[in-house]
Amino acid sequence: MPAAARLRSGEPPEGFRIQRDLSPGRYPLLTVFPEADRLTIAARVEPDEKKRRSLFRDTEVEVVKADLWMYVAPHEFPPDARGRWKPVVSPDTDCIVVGRGHLATSPAMTLYMDIYHELCHVRQRRDGANLWEPGVSYVRRWTELEAYKVVVEDARERGASQAFLRDYLKVEWISPEEHDELLKTLGVARR
Repeated sequence: MPAAARLRSGEPPEGFRIQRDLSPGRYPLLTVFPEADRLTIAARVEPDEKKRRSLFRDTEVEVVKADLWMYVAPHEFPPDARGRWKPVVSPDTDCIVVGRGHLATSPAMTLYMDIYHELCHVRQRRDGANLWEPGVSYVRRWTELEAYKVVVEDARERGASQAFLRDYLKVEWISPEEHDELLKTLGVARR
């Protein structure tokens, strides 16, 4: 099988749009990802229509110069972050932080999966979840597993290959053993 076929990412839905050329700053979510609230996956993220409208209307995206992917800005500085990373803190607003380079150049399918993964986290936090549960491995946090499950299932439906999903789930802050555990939990072939 050719490498291109093995890494087939699938395609985001036709209505998924990205404003890739934004300068660093804070924007309404629907300015960065117009009509993201109208796609089928939006209801998977938040089934309740009233809560879903609020989620997409009130969440913001902060584009930063730093070389990073996406994360939900904590409402207060996490004590265990000291010396490891300096997150954007957003005490009064739900905010998803994205690196400008990631927004500008990453494949559309990756950004599609990332933004809905992070929106799952915003919804979880609104429902009372602790996204940075101390003492629980990243690959065992129910919040991460739920968010990955939503986007991995959707990506499969869109034709993403096992190789693409395996690569997508290989995040730099987990060990190879944790990556294998995450693959197993989500039903993605290890090779």
